[in-house]
Amino acid sequence: MLGTTVFIATTLVNAMGGDAGEKARVIQTLLFMSGINTLLQSWFGSRLPAVMSGSVAFILPVLSIINDYTDMTFSSEHERFTYTMRTIQGSLIVSSFINIILGYSRAWGNLTRLFSPVVIVPVVSLVGLGLFARGFPQLANCVQIGLPMLILLVLTQQYMKRLHHATHHVLERFALLLCVAVVWAFAAILTVAGAYNNVKRSTQFSCRTDRSYLMSSAPWIRVPYPFQWGTPIFKASHVFGMMGAALVSAAETTGTFYAASRLSGATAPPAYVLSRSIGLQGLNMLLDGIFGTVVGTTASVENVGLLGLTHIGSRRVIQISCGFMIFFSIFGKFGAFFASIPLPIFAAIYCVLFGIVAAVGISFIQFANSNSMRNMYVLGLSLFLGISISQYFAMNTAPDGHGPTRTNAGWFNDILNTIFSSAPTVAIIVGTILDNTLEHKQIAERGLPWWVPFQSRKGDVRNDEFYHYPLRISELIPSRFL
Repeated sequence: MLGTTVFIATTLVNAMGGDAGEKARVIQTLLFMSGINTLLQSWFGSRLPAVMSGSVAFILPVLSIINDYTDMTFSSEHERFTYTMRTIQGSLIVSSFINIILGYSRAWGNLTRLFSPVVIVPVVSLVGLGLFARGFPQLANCVQIGLPMLILLVLTQQYMKRLHHATHHVLERFALLLCVAVVWAFAAILTVAGAYNNVKRSTQFSCRTDRSYLMSSAPWIRVPYPFQWGTPIFKASHVFGMMGAALVSAAETTGTFYAASRLSGATAPPAYVLSRSIGLQGLNMLLDGIFGTVVGTTASVENVGLLGLTHIGSRRVIQISCGFMIFFSIFGKFGAFFASIPLPIFAAIYCVLFGIVAAVGISFIQFANSNSMRNMYVLGLSLFLGISISQYFAMNTAPDGHGPTRTNAGWFNDILNTIFSSAPTVAIIVGTILDNTLEHKQIAERGLPWWVPFQSRKGDVRNDEFYHYPLRISELIPSRFL
C-alpha cells in the first residue's frame, strides 16, 4: 500500500507548493487514516479482509483545486500549500455525505441488486486492468531494479517453492517480502556506488533510494490530529468535482469487495453489506477530510491481489496490519524508511497483483452461460468501452487536471472527467444498462440462480456467517437498520 500512498503524495504535494517535510506529514496522515478506516471496515463495514487506502480517483478534482489557486498571490509556498489543503479538506467533508446517504439509505445496495455475474466480470476485471498504467510503464522508469523484481518474484513465489516441501509455505507467504528486501538492497548498492550520478533527473528520481528525502524530513514522533492544516474552506465549485470522485470510489470499492470475497472464500457480498460498507466509506471520507489526507478512501486493489498471492484471507491478519500502519504513521522515521522504496519495485509487484484481481473477475463468468452470444455482447462492450473511454480521458487530460470535457461550468467538467476516467465505473454503467435491458431466454443465462440467494440476509446460510457484526452487536441494532 505504500506505493500508492507515496505516489499520491508525490503527485499532489509538490504541485500544492509543499516541501519534503509536508510530503512526509501527508504520507503519515494517509497511513494513519488507512489504519483507522481499515479497522472500521473490518469491524462494522464489509467485514472482508480488505485494506482501505488513499484513492487515486481523487487526483483529478484535487489537481483542479490546485490549478484554481495557481494565479493567486501568497506570501510563501507554505501558505499556498496550507490554503489548498484546507480547501481540499472542505470538499472532502461535504462530498463524503454522497456515500453516507447512498449507503445508509440502502440506495447503493438496491443498485447492486441489478448486477449479475455478467456485470461483475467486466467490473472486477477492470478494477485490476484499469490500473495498467501503474504497472510496466512505471516499472520501465527504472528497468535496472523493476525488471529484476518482477522476474525474481515470479521465480521465487511460483517455482522455488517446489524445490522442497519445507520451503513451500514459507515462500508462498513471504516471497514478496524477501524479494522486496533483496531488490531494495540492490538498489541501495547502486545508489551508493554512483550508478545514477550522471543520468537524467527523472531516472534518478525513480531509481535512487534517497531521492525522496523523507528520512531527513520526517519527524521521529508525530500523531496526526483533526484540522492539522487549519480550518476547512468550503467552495461549491470544488465540492461538486469531489462528489464525482466519491461516486467513482464507491464503484471501484464495490468491485474490489467482490474480488476480495472471491479470494477469501466468502460468499458474494449481499446488497445490505454493500450498503453499509459504502455508507461507512462515506464516514471514512469524512474522517479523511477532518484529518486532512489530501484524497478520499477506497479499497486497496493491490492488497486484494495479495490475498490470492499468499492464500491468506484472514480478517484478523488485516486487523493486525492496521497496527503496523498506525505505528509507522506515528513514528515517522520508521514509516519514511519503508516509504523510500523506489516506485519501480512497487510497479513490479503491481504487475502480479493487479493481474490476479483481473483474473478473479474473469472467473465469475463460470456462473453464467459463457456460450451465450448475448452475454458475450454485454461482456465485450463493457470491457472494451471501460478501457477505451477511460484511456481517451486519460490521454486528453492535461497535467493541471483539465480533461476533454470543457464547458463553461468547471464543476460539471470535474464530475464528468472524473467519472469517465475510471474504467470500472464505465463498466458498471454500460454493463448494468445492457444486462438489464437486453432480452434473455431464461434467468439461468445471466447466472441469476447462483447470484440471487446471496443478495439477502436469509438467502444463504453462509451470508450471516461471513458478514455478521462482531461481539453480538447485531442484537443491539434494530432489525430495520441491519
